Amino acid sequence: MTQDQVVDWLLEKNQPAVRFRTLTEILDRPLDDEEVKSARSQIPKRGWAANILKDQLPDYERFWTGYWHNYALIDRPKYVSTVYKFLVLADLGVTADNAQMAKTCRLLSGRLLKDSRSYHLCKTANVATAFIHAGYDDNHRVRRALDWLVKVQKEDGGWHCFDSPKGTLDCWEPLAAFAALPRSRWNKGIKRSVERGAEFYLERQLFREGSKKYAPWFRFHYPVHYYYDLLVGLEALGPLGYLRDGRAKFALAHLQKKRRRDGRWNLDSVHPDLGSETESSYSSEVPFEPFPSIPFKLEEPGRPSKMITLRAMKVLKQVSLLP
Repeated sequence: MTQDQVVDWLLEKNQPAVRFRTLTEILDRPLDDEEVKSARSQIPKRGWAANILKDQLPDYERFWTGYWHNYALIDRPKYVSTVYKFLVLADLGVTADNAQMAKTCRLLSGRLLKDSRSYHLCKTANVATAFIHAGYDDNHRVRRALDWLVKVQKEDGGWHCFDSPKGTLDCWEPLAAFAALPRSRWNKGIKRSVERGAEFYLERQLFREGSKKYAPWFRFHYPVHYYYDLLVGLEALGPLGYLRDGRAKFALAHLQKKRRRDGRWNLDSVHPDLGSETESSYSSEVPFEPFPSIPFKLEEPGRPSKMITLRAMKVLKQVSLLP
């Protein structure tokens, strides 16, 4: 495929979420463009987002609304419960203008963002990012969550989901949350946190942690949920303006190396993709999980992926490496 043919593949109308993001993020079409508005209107009606919304559980009395899989737990089992479906819908461009998404926003605002004493790093950052994408960038609970992410940053500039004095590359979610927030809403704490967090990743060239390379970080995934890989790291640093730093060169070269001869990228694996080659400081400390994971996928591993291709092309565009 030529570059134009790859873009045409992403613009196919069967996946309006990919079409919308390609129009706006790759082709720089404005939100008031007629094709952009048409694609956006179709996101909840056709394709991946429509299928996820269709599976939302029916309302059960007035307090049990906005759930997937079961009413009892919002984040178990991984990766099919409410929190995980919410994260994917936000990635696909579903906002709180959609009634079903609005229900879930109300649910998670009350369950996860109401009280900072119940915050969990990865979950809080992921949910805050999704809320921003859903249209809640000025919500007071979201702002409080972002300020908490600044507060719990480690001395070395990273973050860690578990009890550790040091950060880990696996905890990229706060940077992604700050990247999603419009710059006009950054305060001094967020600005300094971004600077320190970006330096943490660049100092490690986005992959240097532990005595050996951790193989899953070199495979590309979607949905990401809360796991890390090199594409995730590039996506976090790209909107923040740090990919032109020479220390990102290895990760960018790896991204280009994985491009297929036809100009697309494959989905390498779905999560959980923990591997056994070596353990990162994060994965070696994951506690026992009493609930089994149920893998969730939009596309088939080992095949050309619209989501991976879109994300990869956006990264390359940010550093002017897209043909």
